Amino acid sequence: MADDKKPTIIKKYANRRLYHTGTSTYVTLDDLAKMIQKGEEFEVQDAKTGEDITRSVLAQIIFEQEGKGTTNLLPIPFLRQLIGFYGDALQGVLPTYLEASMQHFAREQQKFREQFSSSFGPAVAFGAMEEQARRNMAVFQEAMRMFLPFGQRRANGDGGQPKPETTATESELESLRRQMSDMQQKLDRIVTKD
Repeated sequence: MADDKKPTIIKKYANRRLYHTGTSTYVTLDDLAKMIQKGEEFEVQDAKTGEDITRSVLAQIIFEQEGKGTTNLLPIPFLRQLIGFYGDALQGVLPTYLEASMQHFAREQQKFREQFSSSFGPAVAFGAMEEQARRNMAVFQEAMRMFLPFGQRRANGDGGQPKPETTATESELESLRRQMSDMQQKLDRIVTKD
């Protein structure tokens, strides 16, 4: 938020009820999700200890939203990769990267919607966002490789070099086939001359 307004305090009681101190009412996780979507800042505190438990409540909101199964934002491979970072030496880098990526995505979100929906329709817009996500992941993976010790990169056999793109278009494959055919013909001519 642009102003210096303090976040609303939400108290969580032992019976798991959430109390909105600003409106003096009980709220649900869905209510908190709506507050977030409106851009309202809040902090969730344990009612007994005063401990900030915002992170676990936000994770609970995500868990419930993903459990509804209507629109899952977190693909299973992403969740597996995320879990894989727990306990990893580089787990401290991931939160900063994810936060920066989400901030960038949020800033560009309206532009994405306008450009792609007006030009190509929603299906292409999704594909373009998916491509942007792939590029972000490639940048992230390259950044992670930079933090690996040199010997470990060597042990992986890639020498620290990014792995080349493994998919090729049909035209690229056809071009390679023609080149191989030309080389084969040249080799055949050389062999028949001898």
